[in-house]
Amino acid sequence: MYSNFKEQAIEYVKQAVQEDNAGNYVKAFPLYMNALEYFKTHLKYEKNPKIKEAITAKFTEYLRRAEEIRAVLDEGGAGPGANGGDAAVATRPKTKGKDGDGGNGGDDSEQSKLRAGLNSAIITEKPNIKWNDVAGLESAKQALQEAVILPVKFPQFFTGKRRPWRAFLLYGPPGTGKSYLAKAVATEADSTFFSISSSDLVSKWMGESEKLVANLFQMARENAPSIIFIDEIDSLCGQRGEGNESEASRRIKTELLVQMQGVGHNDDKVLVLAATNTPYALDQVTKNLPNIPS
Repeated sequence: MYSNFKEQAIEYVKQAVQEDNAGNYVKAFPLYMNALEYFKTHLKYEKNPKIKEAITAKFTEYLRRAEEIRAVLDEGGAGPGANGGDAAVATRPKTKGKDGDGGNGGDDSEQSKLRAGLNSAIITEKPNIKWNDVAGLESAKQALQEAVILPVKFPQFFTGKRRPWRAFLLYGPPGTGKSYLAKAVATEADSTFFSISSSDLVSKWMGESEKLVANLFQMARENAPSIIFIDEIDSLCGQRGEGNESEASRRIKTELLVQMQGVGHNDDKVLVLAATNTPYALDQVTKNLPNIPS
């Protein structure tokens, strides 16, 4: 079954390269992102290490090209196909630098604005909720202590092939204590705590939502050890292929999955803690167990 993902990815790549060579960046960018999404899904199921290595190399190559095209689109350079209907996508006007030439100063200013919005998600005041304040849920509390507290207090135990958990999903009906557990984690953990909702990561400007996701994880790495708590993650990582799914939603999902996978980064000190009432609505890739020996 997973071979279908690779075939679909290759088909998207062919179309993306064709549009890219023609300079139609507005059309090429979503095609590249779709290809990356299918490649990533295929990598989850591929067992042959040589094939996996080859696909990972191609994945990195296409991801780099997609980032380059996104930078061009953010600057307003949509390519020759910009006059077509597909070009009717909002792109944020480039901010001019202090010298007025719209150079690197504008990029720094835009980066600062993105980070300023995410800074409000950092919890500076502890909620003052201890583990003992949470009634019951003993197994969940024990698992969270092993995933969050132990790697910070006893890093010497997590060396070699023994790695701390990088993602943790809390699920259950409303009122079962998911958010309360998250508050207890924020109080007990000696880590930078980011409390994120979909409104913090979704923007009307094309390509900005993906930048927000990338900046969120970059800030978490810079302030490690860190915990990123995403409440109602099903609003960001719903199942792919649904009829009402937009291209913007697919791009956000792909970027979030790439960052959670930690491709090219050392994310041992960054934990993603998510909560949802509907785990069955999540995309299957987000629920995969880590690929480690038993």
